Amino acid sequence: MCKSPSSPRRRVKASLAALMIGALLAQPANAQERRLNIIRDGEIEQLLRDYANPIFRAAGIKTGAAKIILVGDRSFNAFVANGQKIFVNVGAIMEAKTPNEIIGVLAHETGHIAGGHLARQRLELANAQIFAVAGMLMSAGAVAATARSRNVGADSAGMMGTMLGPQEMVRRALLSYQRGEERAADIAAVKYLAATGQSAKGLLATMERFQSESLFKTSSIDPYLLSHPLPSDRISALQELAGKSPAYSRIDPPALQARHDMARGKLVGFMGNSGEISRRYPVSDQSLPAKYARAISAYRFGRIDDALAQIDALIASNSGNPWFHELKGQTLLEAGRPVQAIEPLKRALSLAPNANPLRVMLGHAYVASNNPAHAAQAISLLNRAAQQEPENGEAFQFLSMAYERKGDQANAMLSAAQGMFIAGKYIEARTQASRAMKLLPEKSPGWLKAEDILNWRPPKI
Repeated sequence: MCKSPSSPRRRVKASLAALMIGALLAQPANAQERRLNIIRDGEIEQLLRDYANPIFRAAGIKTGAAKIILVGDRSFNAFVANGQKIFVNVGAIMEAKTPNEIIGVLAHETGHIAGGHLARQRLELANAQIFAVAGMLMSAGAVAATARSRNVGADSAGMMGTMLGPQEMVRRALLSYQRGEERAADIAAVKYLAATGQSAKGLLATMERFQSESLFKTSSIDPYLLSHPLPSDRISALQELAGKSPAYSRIDPPALQARHDMARGKLVGFMGNSGEISRRYPVSDQSLPAKYARAISAYRFGRIDDALAQIDALIASNSGNPWFHELKGQTLLEAGRPVQAIEPLKRALSLAPNANPLRVMLGHAYVASNNPAHAAQAISLLNRAAQQEPENGEAFQFLSMAYERKGDQANAMLSAAQGMFIAGKYIEARTQASRAMKLLPEKSPGWLKAEDILNWRPPKI
């Protein structure tokens, strides 16, 4: 007699169902972000916030609730993930000639946040999982029943083809849903731009960029298999909407354009190779962004004295620019001269007191000075940085070192545990937390934090 629960067909159906569920479920937010090459830069983060805040207000989003995160990817892209977080690739800034292009992209992504698209996608995904698994099992049952009625074994290829039918239906349904969301985000973006008195030309320029990049791809692609509307369709729809805005012909303020140009120069200096830097910013180009890029290039490629001379010239041209002082401090710090780095970093932080990356860098310089007298200053700075950004693993890393310099082993271990936990090193984090608990007063705030880390387990999916 055949034992159905352990038959090969039942095992195949169960395993395929498990694979489908595993493929459709989203991964935890912190795991997603750890795979990204996140870049911290106070200057560019502030610029993006200044771009986005008017858009957020127009969309009814609290400016402090939404975050903009830089990703070290050279492709022209941005996306929303993990709630109210907009991830912007550095490549988008490097290639965008005007602030308006990036503002248009941010307006589109804000449309996804304001429209609740992420939450609805999870609901659609959950519904799709149920439909796909049920349909797959029903298809598999039909194949098995047919095979039994014919008194023959089920053909594996035919069985798989029948079972994949529901998956294809679900995939098309989800992609169709995503295309609708993209259109909705485009419409919302134009609305926000008009409400803030800004042109939608930048958003159109981005769509035209995507169109030129995809022309050779899309001629033979089924539009229903694309998660975004075809660029030509989006451009036509956007042109009609954008042209009705009274702000369509407006250009970016010169001061904002100047900041944008500086950000592009900075990113090219940090991300480009020597050939690209010299091509984009030849010595004949005496603009401030070009000088900025070349100074960064000199520092990156180990010409420290040359870099410092160029940075000092930048500071002399504008001593109130915090990012020139930051660059000098960073150059000295990474050249193994942390004591000399402290003063320019202090000056930078005094000029940009809300820049948390600067606060962490100055804390790093205090720790690297290896002077116990600087430990208290480092601890004060880094504790504040960690309070402002509880997910800043680098702040906890240097904070642990600062406590070590001070001789505070309990808090050194606790900070190390917090930094490792953020980095996803859960076993090491629990080890450090266990050691910290033995030294911290029982039930104290630090002891409770260590206990939380010790008891935490990853969520089951």
